[in-house]
Amino acid sequence: MKLLFPALALGLMLPAMSALAAEPGMEKNGMLVDATGMTLYTFDKDSGGKSMCNGGCAQNWPPLMASADAKATGDWTMIKRDDGTVQWAYKGKPLYTFVQDQKAGDMAGEGKMGVWHMAKP
Repeated sequence: MKLLFPALALGLMLPAMSALAAEPGMEKNGMLVDATGMTLYTFDKDSGGKSMCNGGCAQNWPPLMASADAKATGDWTMIKRDDGTVQWAYKGKPLYTFVQDQKAGDMAGEGKMGVWHMAKP
């Protein structure tokens, strides 16, 4: 019985430890993508850990939102948006997807208006 308890305790801790280590995205082919493989972008007008993409901009470039219980880990951080919601950032740069990207791997937003760029690790 003594040997089972440490194994049981470890088994119960592993899911919690995994949740803490989970990141909102990953690196794939030299760029950052969200959990579903959609390309992530940065916006040149963002600065100081603040998103400048709100209203209509955010409708075309949906922010990569963080859940209320999300935890920053490594280079993945969070910023508070003007509306009080929380958005994921990578190395302090807020992250977005693009509405014209229809499937994982699409990169229609790359270079748009000279201010949108694929996020890179």
